[in-house]
Order: sequence, then structure tokens, then C-alpha cells
Amino acid sequence: MSVEHPIIGITGSSGAGTSTAVRAFLRVFEALNLRAAQVEGDAFHAYDREQLRRTLERARIRGENFSLFGPSGNLLERLEQLLREYGDSGSGSIRHYLHMDAEAEAYGQPVGTFTPWERLPAATDLLFYEGLHGGYIGEDVNIARHMDLLIGVVPVINLEWIQKIRRDTADRGYQPDEVQRTILRRMPDYVNHIVPQYSRTDINFQRVPLVDTSNPFDAREIPRPEESLVVIHFNEHSRVRADYETLVGELPGAFQSHAQTLVVPGLQQERALELILKPAVSKLIARRDAASAAA
Repeated sequence: MSVEHPIIGITGSSGAGTSTAVRAFLRVFEALNLRAAQVEGDAFHAYDREQLRRTLERARIRGENFSLFGPSGNLLERLEQLLREYGDSGSGSIRHYLHMDAEAEAYGQPVGTFTPWERLPAATDLLFYEGLHGGYIGEDVNIARHMDLLIGVVPVINLEWIQKIRRDTADRGYQPDEVQRTILRRMPDYVNHIVPQYSRTDINFQRVPLVDTSNPFDAREIPRPEESLVVIHFNEHSRVRADYETLVGELPGAFQSHAQTLVVPGLQQERALELILKPAVSKLIARRDAASAAA
């Protein structure tokens, strides 16, 4: 954690819907006139797409478990090095993973490859991470300790799978059976390395569908926001204090289901994110400014 150079993270697995939280944060940064250094967790995968195919095939032949959810598929030491350096000096080195043809064309590289490492832009107000491992803690790496604010995005598992299947087939060109095999292969790492992170977050946003998702591999459509509720849970150690009365008043249809839990209609999710996140980000920046003034 760093007072002078705050670090904010979103952690969520592939298909979790973290893009909704990213959009909310970006609007908050714009409203507060903040310049964020954006860091994509995918940039810290250890393998490009072709290398990953070969690595997966070797693991299959050997009967070994391997996935990008686990530490062996990622450069987590390098990610922690970035977070440490940013916390100390507001700088660090990043790269980008090129998921889509349009991205790859812009960089003049094949899709599924990484751009060269480069330094972060100068004079940013905070670092904003979004990826798989924002709350990861392992034997030699502790990503969670560098986060000044950490948000978890975790839909119920069938909805997460539906979203991943639709995204990977529609946007990334995979076949449904390929995505299903990926889901199954990742399950041990999901349980051991992804799920524990949600106990280390400040707040978790969990979308719950109100329509049948019993068989996610046969689902034709992703449940729409109006067909969902969002469970917003503030962990006991959360550095964010919720004003539930104000939130219920501002969000039509919202109600408090537990001492630390708010439920909102799916259409209110982004509004809820902004109402909760804007004061939290403002607090981090006010703390930074106070520290700078006292120096």
C-alpha cells in the first residue's frame, strides 16, 4: 500500500464481467479529474497464445494440471515488482496482450502476442489494475498487500460460464467445446487461487440471474441486467464504509439483506458502483494530498 501513489485493483476471473466495474471506475476518475495508469492482468501471463497452446499440450501429455488461473502461468513476481515500484515512485514497466485482430493490427503484430515492455506514463495520480490476481497471495508473492482498494467481481458460477462461453465464441473465435474444456481444465486453479481472493477484497459485486441458468453450456443468451440482482458485500476488513441508508435511497429497488450486504436490481449496478467507489477514491486522493502537503 502507498499513501503517495495509490493502487486500486479489480479482481475477477475470465467471464466474470469486470468490464462493468472498469467502466464505473473510469467515469469516477474522469469526474475527479484523475489520470490513472491502467494495468491489464493479461499482460502478465507468462505465455503468448502460441506458447500457451504448446504448454497446454505438454501438460496434457504428462497428465499435469495447468492454467492461467494458477501462478505457474503468470509472471506474478514481475507484477508485484511493478506494484512495489509504483507505490515507491509512481512508475514501473508494463506491456499489453493483444486479444483482438483490431488491437493486433494497430500494433502491427499477430493477435495473441505481447507488445514490448515500456514505462508507465509520467505523472499519474494512481495505478488501476484489472485482472485475475489482484488479491493473490502465494508462498513468494503477495499482490494483495499492495492494494489500497480492491474490488471483487464474481457472478454466480453458471452465469460466469455463460458469459465466458458467449464472449470467447463471439469475440475471440473459439468453438464452444474448446471453451468447455478450458473451464474444466481451470477448475482446480479456480478453487485454489481465484476463489480465496474474494475474502481479501474490500467489496464484492456478485450478479445473480433471476432466469434459468441450470445448464450454462446450453444457454442461448446471457441474462440481461433487468433479469438479475447484484449482491454487494462489504467484507469485515473493508476499508470502505457503506452508508446503507443513503444507498437505498439513491438506488430504486435496493434493500439491505444483511448487516454488510446490499442488494440492487441489475439495472442499478453501474450506478451503485459509482456511488460507492467515488467517495472511496476521493478518500485515497485526499490522503495522498494531505501527505504531500505535510512533506
